[in-house]
Amino acid sequence: MTLRSTHCNSNGTAVCAAVRTAFRVTFVMIIAVLSSGLAQAATTVEDIRIWSEDGRTRVVFDLSRPVEHSIFTLRGPDRLVLDLKDSRLSDAATRLPQATGAIANIRSGVRADGQLRIVLDLNAEMRSRSFTAAPNGQYGNRLVIDLQPQGGLQTVKRASEKNVRGRDVVIAVDAGHGGHDPGAIGQGRTREKDVALSVARQLARRIDTEPGMKAVLVRNGDYYVDHRERMEIARRNRADLFVSVHADAVRDRRPKGTSVYVLSLKGASDEAAKLLAERENASDMVGGVSLADKDAVLASVLLDLSQNAALSASLDVGDEVIDQLARLGPTHRRTVQQAGLLVLKSPDIPSILVETGFISNPSEEKNLKNSTHQDRLASAILSGIRSYFHANPPQDTQLALNARSEPAVPIQHVITRGDTLSEIAERYNVSAAEIKSANKLSSDRVRVGQTLRIPVYAGT
Repeated sequence: MTLRSTHCNSNGTAVCAAVRTAFRVTFVMIIAVLSSGLAQAATTVEDIRIWSEDGRTRVVFDLSRPVEHSIFTLRGPDRLVLDLKDSRLSDAATRLPQATGAIANIRSGVRADGQLRIVLDLNAEMRSRSFTAAPNGQYGNRLVIDLQPQGGLQTVKRASEKNVRGRDVVIAVDAGHGGHDPGAIGQGRTREKDVALSVARQLARRIDTEPGMKAVLVRNGDYYVDHRERMEIARRNRADLFVSVHADAVRDRRPKGTSVYVLSLKGASDEAAKLLAERENASDMVGGVSLADKDAVLASVLLDLSQNAALSASLDVGDEVIDQLARLGPTHRRTVQQAGLLVLKSPDIPSILVETGFISNPSEEKNLKNSTHQDRLASAILSGIRSYFHANPPQDTQLALNARSEPAVPIQHVITRGDTLSEIAERYNVSAAEIKSANKLSSDRVRVGQTLRIPVYAGT
């Protein structure tokens, strides 16, 4: 509908009045329609659910539709604040659940800008991670927040080792394919299984010479290992990271460059469903906890916690590895990719798959056969692994002991769009309070382009 201005003279007062009245009625109708549309667009928080187990707490917000949200933490007292855009609580959700685990109290309110604010009062300083989940057979859209105590990042819970010397970080190195499965074959008859084994062996040798690290080769010869057995070898050796080495191939000879993959959320969901279905007959544990004696809901929560922690760590170490590979040569994908690859589906071990180049590209096939280039690839992969574990050493390792015993030295972090103080603290394995103190910040607010001094240990 188009509204046009109408000219009224002194002889047309009645007509002008009628026009003004019609305009007001039309304007009110338009506002009503727009308001109705906005109301329909608002997201409803249908329910809030909380679980707590082994020091970790999960909060799930069941939503009527996906929602834009932001999360930040406050100290003194410790609080986690969640803002949901154009949202409201349903009648059922207004009866907020009983606080448990890390949460001392839950409060909510609507801000002047229409955002729904939910405040979680915490018992102590906690690390937080959030992610959204699409509808499945049981639930609709969800926003999930996981809370765990501050401190050294320990992706997978492991039994404490009461030794004076910490254990080595264990890296499971998997050479793709093998035996009857040659993988891709280049124009020059180079077989992917041979390239993968050569690079994997060089990577393992380099890891074994790295202080505080130890390699486990999943295969050390030309034989085939089932994909699930590859994961089980890593788990039996209590690996902190699983690295699968491959070479890419497509019909087009032009694509080139390295890539790094981690598990997709869809792949994680499929694997979770399989593990839960088999949990009563399972004799092993996930994240150090047996699922066999847990009911379906609790087992699902524990598995989610372990999978999400492992996936988050996979993305972080993948970022470090692709950064190092980019220094060696071209990358096919500059960011970490996600796919439902079976070999990456371990529920409690961070896992990455490295495509070392395109064996279908004649120039890269030549490089992949070259032992010097293979050594450079192994060196770049190790550099990424080293960078990650020195910043995030599991608590019972020698790397963690070294970090705690060495004096603190500051590093610089430049704020980019999307950074929050709590996420920066989590990335560098320090508390937000330490960063605020080092930079004399009075609040948790940071701005794009701002440089922060991060007080970390020399060993990290």
